[in-house]
Amino acid sequence: MSRSIFSRFGVGVVIVWLACSSLVWGGIASPNYKVLNPISHGNLTIFPVVTSITHDTSGFITLDEGIRSGEVVVTETGRTGGLVRGPHHRIPVSSAQVNNLVLVNNSKRPLILLAGEIVTGGKQDRVVAKDRVIPAESEPVDLGVFCVEPGRWTETSVNFGTMKSQMAQPSVRKEAMVAQDQHRVWNSVGEANGAVAGAIAGSAGAAPGPPPPPPSSYAKTFDDERVRKAIADQAAPVEQSYSSTTRQLRDQHAVGVVVAVGGRLIWADLFASSALLEKYWPKLVRSYAAEAITTQRAFKPVSLADAQQFLERSEGNRQVIESEPGVYRQSETIAPNFKLFTLASLLPGTGFDLHVSKIADGNAYGPEIGKLE
Repeated sequence: MSRSIFSRFGVGVVIVWLACSSLVWGGIASPNYKVLNPISHGNLTIFPVVTSITHDTSGFITLDEGIRSGEVVVTETGRTGGLVRGPHHRIPVSSAQVNNLVLVNNSKRPLILLAGEIVTGGKQDRVVAKDRVIPAESEPVDLGVFCVEPGRWTETSVNFGTMKSQMAQPSVRKEAMVAQDQHRVWNSVGEANGAVAGAIAGSAGAAPGPPPPPPSSYAKTFDDERVRKAIADQAAPVEQSYSSTTRQLRDQHAVGVVVAVGGRLIWADLFASSALLEKYWPKLVRSYAAEAITTQRAFKPVSLADAQQFLERSEGNRQVIESEPGVYRQSETIAPNFKLFTLASLLPGTGFDLHVSKIADGNAYGPEIGKLE
């Protein structure tokens, strides 16, 4: 086993190569996670995930909650002067940069950031690139993001808001999390915008009027009335069925989902508690719905056994661990056919996984039987 370690802004990164090619991280393979029967609409299928072990997450706030209350402020890097708490904490950058934003958490509670959350405003809209925890009453934090609006570099507002009803769909979110490449993020945005515009224009009973905005702004495209309606039509039946199922199974603690689109397993999101899932669920289900309406393929249905296997398989041959001591640890487990991201809180009184994302890589989980070869 070999390691390389470096740190930036107080955050340490460890890269671990595993000669035995076997690693189970974050407890995702635990028998405490059980996949339930699927809920399907169109080419979107959601498998609820329940567990016997949950944690108290009431001490955390989300980005939407923080921005709505005014306790969390996001702005361009070059405008940090008014955000700095003291004279010795200025970030020495003089102008706005595409992949740099600054966040200050003035709340008395720590903030959870999820990869795929979109902040709108400033000179360009951006997508958060990784899960992390920002301590309560923080100093300005250099926030890793990617641009999702390549056609603009003029300021619309000093501070940022969020896409309250949606986060980036899996194909865009994946490029930010896995590829970590701005051009690939832009390409995925262009493809998503073009696909949704084509799907809306070609849908039966499409409302008259000009097509949705050209494929530049992800947020503007998905804020178009016809696009919002199409996503709602796709998401609502799944959301309602999911809510009905989880109400009936309240004691089993629904904490996440496994997602299939067009007969392929593509993603899983798991949270530390049902309450935390409920906060993100409206945005997540719409992101899955966006992927479904921009995916033109259909294979045979994914089975319950396929979904359970996708969730449980967690062996990898390399792991990247990023940690801010006493605050959080984020790990990426890398295997030939999936990536597994785990965000753990290291704050006093916690020490548990807040969020787990599992991403299918390529066509590893296909309609054949979903097996990993």
